[in-house]
Amino acid sequence: MQLAIALRRDPPPAVSFAYVAAIVRNGCYDTLRKRRRRPTEPGLGIECEAPDATEEERLIVDAALAALPAEQREVIYLKVFEGLTFQEIADRCGISVNTASSRYRYATAALRRTLGTTGTGT
Repeated sequence: MQLAIALRRDPPPAVSFAYVAAIVRNGCYDTLRKRRRRPTEPGLGIECEAPDATEEERLIVDAALAALPAEQREVIYLKVFEGLTFQEIADRCGISVNTASSRYRYATAALRRTLGTTGTGT
């Protein structure tokens, strides 16, 4: 992985968090792409805290999340599960605030279509 190569230097280079995060994120994307080439197993490693949800409902949500592009899934995870702002997501991912916001908007729209909800709260 690129991170291992970058950290082998003696002494270690002074790098920013955003740089290291980008290397790790890209490595994760590479791993996800490799996994897509072979049969996938259910589960993204995202544990939803919904005590009333049935196993079937959890599998449906998990499948809907898995169908999202990795970049949108990442923004959803950071926003929903880590509670980051769009500015924090942008800084962490090395993207603009508008891109973070757009990815979130596209992801939520796709989830609404897939899960058959309107998002109106009624």
